[in-house]
Amino acid sequence: MQDKLIARAKELLASGKVHKVVGWKKGLFDDDITPAVFNSAEELDKDFVFNKYCKANLSKYLVKITQEIEIAKSTTRMNNSMAKQRDPNAEDKPIPQAVALVFLKPSDTYSFTQLLKEKRITREDVYAIGVPCQDTLDGQDVCESCKGKKHVSCDELIGVDEAKEAELEPNTQRMEEVAKFEAMTTEERYEFWRDEFSRCIRCNACRNVCPACTCEKCVFDNNDLYTSQKVAQTSFEEDLFHIIRAWHVAGRCTDCGECSRVCPQNIPLYLLNRKFIKDINEIYGEYQAGADMESKPAMLHYETTDPETTIVYDRSKDGGEE
Repeated sequence: MQDKLIARAKELLASGKVHKVVGWKKGLFDDDITPAVFNSAEELDKDFVFNKYCKANLSKYLVKITQEIEIAKSTTRMNNSMAKQRDPNAEDKPIPQAVALVFLKPSDTYSFTQLLKEKRITREDVYAIGVPCQDTLDGQDVCESCKGKKHVSCDELIGVDEAKEAELEPNTQRMEEVAKFEAMTTEERYEFWRDEFSRCIRCNACRNVCPACTCEKCVFDNNDLYTSQKVAQTSFEEDLFHIIRAWHVAGRCTDCGECSRVCPQNIPLYLLNRKFIKDINEIYGEYQAGADMESKPAMLHYETTDPETTIVYDRSKDGGEE
């Protein structure tokens, strides 16, 4: 599979259809894999790798890459306009065109599609190739936590059985772990998260890798606040960071699991986000972020029939039914 991906990437680079490749770079050890940008066939032959350790979701890196491409285009257009003002006969410089090739596993394509919906990625600047999940390279099945085993929004597929993939149903078993968590008492849940969050060192790895965290300026990077770039001093601060981040991505999180994968303290952050997904689905109806370009997230879409959960809760205090 690795050889096929390299060959296709080199072919697209040679034809000029793409100008850079976003993939995985091998390190000193087999499991030492890093997301990287390759600009030549030589770099691909030397360092590109695709194996069972290539778990990183590459969609987030396209935000900065396509932003740089669009800035280059805008800058050239502005310079051409200014040149015309100085000299009406001045020739326009060609608008630079650049396309990034990216390899996306099934789960990654949901993040990619969601970023497209939010206009954080410019579609014309990306050529997306769908590849098999890294877990299937050794003949195994996709992990049970994966919410979808189908590719979406890809330009082509390599190593994927499209007929078989078309018959796959969305995975609902991933919510079983949330149900076990919900079975705990309020006190047990509180102690569970207090114990987990107490290990947080505020390295920001979860935020930086999350495809749903694409704010130009994160609230936690505000130098005027005491929360900026520091380890929490109190238990309240420990809770604050992760709970606020979970609220910010609610309805937009595709459940890719990157937050938990990169956490050096092994905090199961995916469980918190998955709980939000389960609640939203039960209150507003089934919705999978990034599954298509048309549907709107429940948190960004209002209908008069939507349940007012806070009003229901307030009434329950007076003896009403929840």
